[in-house]
Amino acid sequence: MLGFLVRLLPFWVREPLIILVGTVFGVRLLYMALVDGEGWVPAVIGAVFLLGAVLRVRVVVQALRARRRPAPEVDEVTEPSPSEPAPSAPVAPSPVTPAPVTPAVRRPVEKKPNAFAQAFFAIGLFAVIGGALWIEGKLPEDGTAATGASRPAACRIDEDEKLPGAYRSTPEAVTGADLCRALNRPELPELLGTPTERSVYASGTDNTAPLTDRKVAQPEARVEFDTYTVELSATYNELTVGQYQAMTAYRDDADLRKLTVLGRPALLMSDHMMKIQFDLGSSEGASGPVEQGPLARTLTVALDGKDRGGSYDLTVWSESGLLVEDSALVDIAEAVLPGITQGARGQD
Repeated sequence: MLGFLVRLLPFWVREPLIILVGTVFGVRLLYMALVDGEGWVPAVIGAVFLLGAVLRVRVVVQALRARRRPAPEVDEVTEPSPSEPAPSAPVAPSPVTPAPVTPAVRRPVEKKPNAFAQAFFAIGLFAVIGGALWIEGKLPEDGTAATGASRPAACRIDEDEKLPGAYRSTPEAVTGADLCRALNRPELPELLGTPTERSVYASGTDNTAPLTDRKVAQPEARVEFDTYTVELSATYNELTVGQYQAMTAYRDDADLRKLTVLGRPALLMSDHMMKIQFDLGSSEGASGPVEQGPLARTLTVALDGKDRGGSYDLTVWSESGLLVEDSALVDIAEAVLPGITQGARGQD
C-alpha cells in the first residue's frame, strides 16, 4: 500500500524522498553496526539502503541532463496536397493577384515545472513530517507541552486476563490494577529522594502466592525509575507479621527492625534480589545460573491493626546497590496504603 502511494507522487517529489529516506536509514544502520556493535546484519541492510539511494541519485542526474539537452530542430517541408497534381511544366504567371499568405501562428511554449523547486519542496515536506513526529514523541499523553515535572507512566494492565479463583473466594482482595494505581503516584519520586526523575514503567498483575496451589491471592504492582524500582504486593493468607518476624529472626544479615505503621504492626528487613540472565542470542533461549542480585529493603505491614493474617510488602531496590532510607519506605507506605484499604472490604 505504501509503495503504491509513493508511485503516485510526481517524479521530482518521489525520487528526492526515496534518496533522503534511504540515506538516513542506511547511515543509521551502519552506525548501529560499526559503533554500537549490533553485528553484521544491520551493516548489510544499511549498505543495501545506501546502494538504493545511489542508484536513485543516478536516475535523477540522468533526468536532469535530459531536461537540459536542447530539442533537435526540424525543418518544415511543405508537401503538395494529394488533390493537386504536380505541375509538369512551368506555367506563366497569372495576372490574378494571389491571396495574402496568413502568417503561421506560433503555439505558446508549455512551461515545465522546475525540477529543483520540486526537489526542495519534497525535502522540506519530509523535514516537516519528521519534525512533527519528533515533537509528538516529546509530548506527554495528555497532549500538553512536556515540563520538568515528574509524570507517572501509565499502568500496564491486562484487562482481558481472567482473575484466578483465589480472588473470587477472597472478597477483600484487591487486584494488581488497584495496587498499581495506588503506588504510581506523582509524588513517589520525591518520597524516594529523587524528585527530578519520572517513572519509566508501571504495571500490575493478579498473581497467586507460590506453593499454595493458586488458592492464596497475591496481587503485585511495580513502578520503575532510573534509580530505584518499587514493588508493592498484598498477600491474603493467615500468616501474621508477628509470626513472620519469628521465622526470620534467626537471620543475621536481615537487619530486622520492628515498628508500627498506620497503627499496624510492621517489620523492616533487608534481602537480596535474585538475578537471572537470559541469552537472547541462543537459538534455545538458554538462561544462565541464578545469581545474587542487588540488596533490597522491604517494609511488611499487616493488613489490619489486630494483625489477623495477611500483609502488604513494599520493596525498594536499585541496580547500582543504592539503598533507600527507612524513613522513605515508611513515608511511601503511609501515602499509599490508605488509598488501598478504602477500596477493600472486611479488613477492619
